[in-house]
Amino acid sequence: MSESSAPGVVEVAAEAATATAGNWRRAGLAGTALGVVAAGAAAGVALERMTVGRGMRKKARLALDAAGPYGALRGMPGQAVADDGTEIYFEVDEVEADGAGPRRRRLFGRRSPAPVTVVFSHGFCLSQDSWHFQRAALRGVVRTVHWDQRSHGRSARGAAQERGVAIDIEQLGRDLKAVLDAAAPEGPLVLVGHSMGGMTMMALADQFPEVIRERVVGAVFVGTSSGRLGEVNFGLPVAGVNAVRRVLPRVLRALGSQAEIVERGRRATADLFTGLVKRYSFGSKDVDPAVARFAERLIEATPIDVVAAFYPAFTDHDKAEALEVYAEVPVLVLAGDKDLVTPSEHSEDIARLLPDAELVMVPDAGHLVMLEHPEVVNGRLADLLARVGAVPAAANVGTYGSTAHPGG
Repeated sequence: MSESSAPGVVEVAAEAATATAGNWRRAGLAGTALGVVAAGAAAGVALERMTVGRGMRKKARLALDAAGPYGALRGMPGQAVADDGTEIYFEVDEVEADGAGPRRRRLFGRRSPAPVTVVFSHGFCLSQDSWHFQRAALRGVVRTVHWDQRSHGRSARGAAQERGVAIDIEQLGRDLKAVLDAAAPEGPLVLVGHSMGGMTMMALADQFPEVIRERVVGAVFVGTSSGRLGEVNFGLPVAGVNAVRRVLPRVLRALGSQAEIVERGRRATADLFTGLVKRYSFGSKDVDPAVARFAERLIEATPIDVVAAFYPAFTDHDKAEALEVYAEVPVLVLAGDKDLVTPSEHSEDIARLLPDAELVMVPDAGHLVMLEHPEVVNGRLADLLARVGAVPAAANVGTYGSTAHPGG
């Protein structure tokens, strides 16, 4: 379903529902349901709010924004055009030339084979920068493509959505196909997807199975799901979740038309938003504050109307059958054991559908496991890349380090 920002949606919804209650006849019911969720999430950060001054926290956020190096890596920019005309932004990191060794000879008139390209698809309310640690570890070692999903990051707003067409996961699969055609038109592929990005990979397989069969040599599904997202309770009481499910689609549609008010509410309740991001993004308590702030910034960058446009697509997502197309290639399925957004049971379901896949559950990890425990994710990713011949077995991959507090 949604990324860590799903709780952020709830917080924003509650704020805007209050601000515009006079305009909504059903605001009482929405406010009650959303209040249950907000109260449950806020309980986990109450102690922090009591012990640390608001002004101090604001200064700390500004300091972390200035000092944090995360999300600063850039590659060769490019643009793909989706089937509905949406401009999709991507960046390519090429393999560094090795000037020390002899030049490889080739037969006259025969081209060198295209290198393996690793394509990273990010999740909902994030951007390509959410793969910062993996990008840093692989930089120069293997050809990589990082792209921003439509309406996220540097990609354009969905052209079809601007015309009133509802977004669906199938569209994201077609977007990925457009990126592959533009950024990696030939050669073998390794596809890596987190949450919505993993669903995008499933939609690609559903609509373009020949791409998987003919070009994909490996796949990595991180904290994602093949369906049943409507059953996720986010670690909250059943009664509250059921109430929210009934009213949230209507509330989100209303919020999408009140984007300016909602964004002001987000800024005014930054402290609560910070706590929500921590709760729903990470499973351990010793995450580097700069990394936590980086995750918060990524989620903050997604406008509420984009959140509203994408949300219904997740409850309709069902790609269990499409996963069968990946059965013939090496697959890594990885998730945090404390993921509240796409619980680890969903990764276990994917592994059951792909019995030859490697299943890795990362202890003390939440939904943003690739930011929280990059050393684990990088190591497992490096193993798969070496297994499919994308990188030498001795390549220096997967050692970018931990995000834990020093000495923690």
